[in-house]
Amino acid sequence: MTRLLIALAIGVVVSFLTTQFLISWLTRLKIGQPIQEDGPQGHQTKAGTPTMGGAAIVAGAAGGYAISDLWGGIYTRTGLITMFTIIAAGAVGFLDDWIKISRERNLGLTSRAKFIGLTTVAVLFAVMMINFTDVHTELSFTRWDSFGGFDLGPWGWGAFAVLTILATSNAVNLTDGLDGLAAGSSIFGFAAYTAMTYWMFRNSEVYDVPHALDIAIVSASLLAGTAGFLWFNAAPARIFMGDTGSLALGTALAAFALSTNTALLLPIIGGLFVIETLSVIIQVAVFKATKKRVFRMAPIHHHFELKGWPETWVIIRFWMAAGLLTAVALGLFYADFINVSEGA
Repeated sequence: MTRLLIALAIGVVVSFLTTQFLISWLTRLKIGQPIQEDGPQGHQTKAGTPTMGGAAIVAGAAGGYAISDLWGGIYTRTGLITMFTIIAAGAVGFLDDWIKISRERNLGLTSRAKFIGLTTVAVLFAVMMINFTDVHTELSFTRWDSFGGFDLGPWGWGAFAVLTILATSNAVNLTDGLDGLAAGSSIFGFAAYTAMTYWMFRNSEVYDVPHALDIAIVSASLLAGTAGFLWFNAAPARIFMGDTGSLALGTALAAFALSTNTALLLPIIGGLFVIETLSVIIQVAVFKATKKRVFRMAPIHHHFELKGWPETWVIIRFWMAAGLLTAVALGLFYADFINVSEGA
């Protein structure tokens, strides 16, 4: 528990200070976020707001994790692989953000280049987890054998891991369209994984996640890093996370799910991100088939903006939805534990 508290404290301080530095530095250099011309008109006033703030989130997470393990901790292979993957995904996003601001347009890496970069990160994660850790390759819900013991095997699990990382990172990226929406929603997920992994550590005979405590440290560090950044990212935002942040956050959630055997629980924990992604898929599919739109604009948070909801209404209500979905996931997780304990 001491290490968790240290990770939280260090993570939030590093993130807070780094975000302050980025705001000052990027403002002085007059480097800001270009805004899509076809987006809601109210967003045009945000043009020029500093971006790449996700670098502060990653810095806070890395600092919290690295320093907390100095207090009687052990840098485990799972923890190091997960942190490396988060940093690598953030690096792909950073390159995308840098191209956007250096060319002063809302187009960074090409879709193909970003896909190749993220896929490379995801493949590396899968290969390292399979070869250097004792991760279970069963399809899993709340623990490794909770889905009937259906084993995907190393190749099947690796492919599933890559798809999970790609889907989750892009889902968070789509959600990052309003001040603090993606950051605030992600905090619920990181809080859930911090609690669940610490519970797994305390009940290792049920969950068989050897490095559960170290994963909890990584998750707590990322929670703190996101919170320190959200202080400045909340509406009206003084800085945006950019793809640096959204790709790192989404990849982190997927990595936590895969390393803790809760991959099928992730769509509930990150339910808001699923809804945002489905709104885009539905919008595109229906428009291609009928030339009509289901929503005024996708992702769905823009739909409510165009209906006349103030931005803060959308953000807070979507945060509430994210919190409720996370609570449902935690309830299912604990109910499964009670069921297993009573049956033992």
